[in-house]
Amino acid sequence: MKRRFSLLSLCTAVLLGGFACAPQAAPDVAAASPYANASGIDRGGFDATVRPQDDFFAWVNGGWIAATEIPPDRTWWGVVPELRAESEARQRAIIEEMAARRDLGPDSVARKIGDFFASLTDQALVEGRGVAPIADTLARIDAIDSAESLAAAFGAAQLLGIDAPLAVGVVQDPGAADRYVPYIWQSGIALPDRDYYLRDDEKFRKIRAAYPGYIAKLLGLGGFGGTPEQGRAVFAIEKRLAELHWPAEENRDMKKLYNMVSAAQLATLAPDFAWPRYIDAAGLGARPELMAAQPSYVKQIGAIVGEFPLAAWKDYLRYHALNEAAPWLSSEFERANFEFMQREVFGLAELAPEWKRAVRAIDALAGEAVGQVYVERYFPADHKQAMLELVDNLLEAFRAGITELEWMSPETRAKAEAKRARLATKIGYPDKWRDYAGLEIRADDPLGNLARAAAFDYRYQLAKLDQPIDRAEWSMTPQTVNAYHQPFMNEIVFPAGFLQPPNFNMAADPAVNYGAIGYVIGHEIGHAFDDKGRAFDPYGKLNDWWTAEDSAHFERAAAKLVEQYNAFSPLPGMTVNGKLTLGENIADLTGVTIAWRAYRASLHGKEAPVIDGLTGDQRFFIGFAQANRASMRDEMLRSLLVSDPHSPARFRVIGVLRNFTPFYEAFGVKEGDGMYLPPDQRVKIW
Repeated sequence: MKRRFSLLSLCTAVLLGGFACAPQAAPDVAAASPYANASGIDRGGFDATVRPQDDFFAWVNGGWIAATEIPPDRTWWGVVPELRAESEARQRAIIEEMAARRDLGPDSVARKIGDFFASLTDQALVEGRGVAPIADTLARIDAIDSAESLAAAFGAAQLLGIDAPLAVGVVQDPGAADRYVPYIWQSGIALPDRDYYLRDDEKFRKIRAAYPGYIAKLLGLGGFGGTPEQGRAVFAIEKRLAELHWPAEENRDMKKLYNMVSAAQLATLAPDFAWPRYIDAAGLGARPELMAAQPSYVKQIGAIVGEFPLAAWKDYLRYHALNEAAPWLSSEFERANFEFMQREVFGLAELAPEWKRAVRAIDALAGEAVGQVYVERYFPADHKQAMLELVDNLLEAFRAGITELEWMSPETRAKAEAKRARLATKIGYPDKWRDYAGLEIRADDPLGNLARAAAFDYRYQLAKLDQPIDRAEWSMTPQTVNAYHQPFMNEIVFPAGFLQPPNFNMAADPAVNYGAIGYVIGHEIGHAFDDKGRAFDPYGKLNDWWTAEDSAHFERAAAKLVEQYNAFSPLPGMTVNGKLTLGENIADLTGVTIAWRAYRASLHGKEAPVIDGLTGDQRFFIGFAQANRASMRDEMLRSLLVSDPHSPARFRVIGVLRNFTPFYEAFGVKEGDGMYLPPDQRVKIW
């Protein structure tokens, strides 16, 4: 499957994302949740040797972390992976029922999903066949004979499901909000982030030293020589691309990314690249304009092509085709990919079973076909209604908070309220389902199915161009364990898969529910007003609606938060990137702030009962810390520190609560305690 890149990464999710490069496996049978009880609190996961005033995350989660072994085929474990394990097991049951049915016509979506799964889980279909399952793709690469045909191959890579130096997507126009536009995005490296090629870190140096050997091994297995020189040449191309890639924190700034250009301007920007061939092969046709997300990178693309011989570029494309296909080819490719990309880079100890990898592939490429059955079985109507009521409560709490902001001018406050009032909410599943009628699936062709599904999805995206904005569309499947804010639509979205204990436990104590799912709702609301979301108006258009004074105040508060998180060091020699994680950190702080306010409002002036010796406020904060429970391998943590906009779980909890005065009052935090920050250093934005 092709690695995912996207301007829709600007849809800021509350939790760690899908990790396309690091397959996430799950136990065959999900264990009973320790949170599914009347209180919603797992007291067995506490660490009584830690004071909550010194390290609240460790107090709530330290016992669980000490007793928990990360499954060998996973890079991390915790609340989210546990829920993903449950979702995957449910999806497997649904898909296997589809695969077992014999009363379905060949064009039925259930038959297609069943055949897709059957093909991906039948190793006999590929074992001993070498690269024959991707022969057509490799033949197209073999046919490249000029810089012009190489540019065409870069464009066609989208339809072939492989990576190339430029990639194409479709997004709602950030400057107009009433049309879709295509965009081009920096791409073309197989390691997780540019820092793997550039950062002077012992682990990254070790990976760089081994990487050319892995490249050469795949080329050799594919019958393309596989000499050390070839491995070094392909690595040199990727390193050069990485040098010109924008850092992850720069790709969060929509104002910098929004660069509309015509085809003629592209030719002026990078005159030594065959743009007409690229655009035609990418299926963009005679588009009047597109968005060049990273213009300094685009400007260099022709020069980069000229820096390396055509033979090296063909090896580069062959390697990417082989690397993408390796998990689905015969066992020698699968083992090579696992040993380097998964064991060396991400620290996995075991390869995930075929069924788990197949479930994830289907979820990524045709997930709504499974999601329609998933929600019928696992998401009752009363859950959706309860969530809608919770969202309304949180939005009201945010409204009340806006009215009390002393630092914000009446002019900006009115515009913030206008945006809040138009913030749309999607719960559980879409109102209309994707049509997979044009997707061709064959029970005996796993690699072909993956390629056709990737091309089907790409054409689906291109088909949006010149069409009205589809505000009913979802960017995640219903079974996804995550949630997101979409700035272009001014909406927040909560898939059914996420709405399970401990995130959403209708039987649990309200204090814990507000601390868990209330925080998540508030987090997504907060994204509409974080350092990135605040650049969009109520209609999803880039539009500066802030006064200069209010904007300056926001920037000063945000800078203090950046400085705080920069000081956190999850690994020796590595710190949190406060600038990269700023949006998520603001959303976390906002989420806890308005969730707590909504919880207090729900008491109608009364005090919550004390349960198991814990006050309502204490249980609220425990719910928040417990929702962020996670343990992660160092390899994955290292990757996320350079590429992921979320802070590590421990610092998401500590970083927020040190700034939130009601936490001090709930647990008696005083000067000298580990969680203490002087009042004048605490950040309050919303």
